[in-house]
Amino acid sequence: MTRQATDKILEMVEEGVLDKDTVIMSCLKYMSEDDVADMAHSNEFFINEEEYDEEDEE
Repeated sequence: MTRQATDKILEMVEEGVLDKDTVIMSCLKYMSEDDVADMAHSNEFFINEEEYDEEDEE
């Protein structure tokens, strides 16, 4: 299965038609908190899990 929408958005960012920061913010605002957390963990964005978990409890 091809990722037509994904490929089109990436192409538009590369061509300067879309601003990458706008695309990032749009994705993060669209996704649920669970989706964002899962994506962050999958991509190892939270290097120190303990710090993230402490902030989450506050």
